[in-house]
Parts: sequence; structure tokens; C-alpha cells
Amino acid sequence: MVKRMSLQKNKGNLIIISGPSGVGKGTVCRALLEKYDDLVLSTSATTRKARSGEKEGREYFFYTREKFLELIKKKAFLEWAKVFDNYYGTPLVYVQKILQQGQDCLLEIDVQGALQVKAKWPTGVFIFLVPPSHEELVRRITSRGTENEAEVQKRLKQAEVEIGHLQEYDYVVVNDFVEEAVEKLRAIIVAERCRTIRLEWSERKLFLNKERRF
Repeated sequence: MVKRMSLQKNKGNLIIISGPSGVGKGTVCRALLEKYDDLVLSTSATTRKARSGEKEGREYFFYTREKFLELIKKKAFLEWAKVFDNYYGTPLVYVQKILQQGQDCLLEIDVQGALQVKAKWPTGVFIFLVPPSHEELVRRITSRGTENEAEVQKRLKQAEVEIGHLQEYDYVVVNDFVEEAVEKLRAIIVAERCRTIRLEWSERKLFLNKERRF
């Protein structure tokens, strides 16, 4: 009888997906999470007030400004930013808990946040989502009807700056059709789980032991 070797997944991987505004990060991530149940979306913290229907720990962790600033001093965030009058950030403890349970943790954040995470967590899987063309990005931003011409141009200029950081990511996925983008993301996530650097040393020793027969 052939004795098969099976590996136990000890820790999850941190999956970071980012890209310029209008590329469809939210749409793709929602589709990915709906199709596959072995990913956990990280929950961010914020100092803004909860809106109607929002639940603590689901949409956000709602912190007071004082608590948030205290946690910044304690380096308790993987990344954080101030947007207008409110703070937003990714609690480190929350992410670590997910990963220690053997689940992959998905972060959907902007480029600025992703680069902060990379500085603190270089073993993460960094994926950059891009539009199929500049024209399509313009169409997606303008079709929302939520920005005037000046705001559209501002977003497009910011997109150029963000795309300039493409080489700092591990993978790039073109979001032309959502289903195709989801399948490419899934392939990346599965491949990352099979990388030798993800194995615990005890598991590597099993393969390196010349006396063992499989």
C-alpha cells in the first residue's frame, strides 16, 4: 500500500488586493468571497460614527478618536490613514487571529495602505488590480455619476501615481470581466498555499529525510 503524504495548513496567508480608484476592487473581492468560503475579509477600525444598519465588528470596529490614537502609538495597526476628519486602520491583532486559525485573510485596501503593510509584513501576497485600459477606467469613474469633472481628473491623476507602484507587487490581475479576475485571484491564492516557503520547518524535514519512504 502506498503511504501518502499530506501537509497540514498551519497558518493562513495574508492576501492584499489593491489598485486605483474605479478599478472595481470591491466588486471583485465580494465576488471572490461569495464563491469561495476559505477566505476571511479583514475588518477595519474607524473613528467615524456607525451608520444605520452597521454592526460593530462586521462593517467596522468603531473606536473613539482617543482609543485610535493610543493604538497608533502602540503600533497596533498594520496600516492606517486619516481621511478628512476620521481615522481608518487595520487592527494587527485581528489579522493575526485569523491567520493563526489557518485561514487566509483578505485585505482590500488602497495603494498607500498596501505599501504600509508591505513594510511590516513582507511575506504577504500583494496583488495589484488594473483596468483593461485607460479609457475603461475613465468610463468606470464617470459612470458612477458621483464626481464632477474636476474630481474625475483628480482621481485619474491619482490612478497614474498608484499604477506607478505596480512593480512593488507580486502579481497583477486585469479586471476586464469580474468572473475571469476572480478565477485568476483564486489561482494565485491556491498557488501561494503550495509554495515551499509557506511550509513549517517540521514539514520540510519530512521531505528532506532520505530514510523516509512515501
